[in-house]
Amino acid sequence: MRVLFVCTGNVCRSPMAEALARKMLAERQREDVGVSSAGTAAGDGTPASEGSYLVGLEAGLDLGEHQAQQLTADLVADADLVFGMSWHHVQRAEDLGGAGKTHLLGTYAGRTGDDADVPDPFGGDLAEYRSTYARLLGLLTDALDRLLAEHSTDAGG
Repeated sequence: MRVLFVCTGNVCRSPMAEALARKMLAERQREDVGVSSAGTAAGDGTPASEGSYLVGLEAGLDLGEHQAQQLTADLVADADLVFGMSWHHVQRAEDLGGAGKTHLLGTYAGRTGDDADVPDPFGGDLAEYRSTYARLLGLLTDALDRLLAEHSTDAGG
């Protein structure tokens, strides 16, 4: 099983989601689920934003090696599930061939309305990045529970 997280620049939300999901999956000993991230307007090779990097360190995540990558049809095709942080990320992934496997992360995690969206902290202070991390933690806890329950017999998928 391969999961792709998508945001705009691939320097804030999706790298945090990728690193956090990787940590949560490792804690659950689920090496059969791989995670990656990309952005709809990413500058290839750009490092994680300073806020994401610092908040990641506080949470035991290492974003030091992250390099942004542009969302492509190949990345979407290689993923079994694509999670957008906002609806326009979902739409772009669907436009690139991801219809039927692309979801808003929050909706997949059971949230509705504004609670389903992950606001972009880019340019904000550390408090905004911490808030984004906290939202991602809650969403990923529920999304991974659902994903693992739905794909429990799909080891290696």
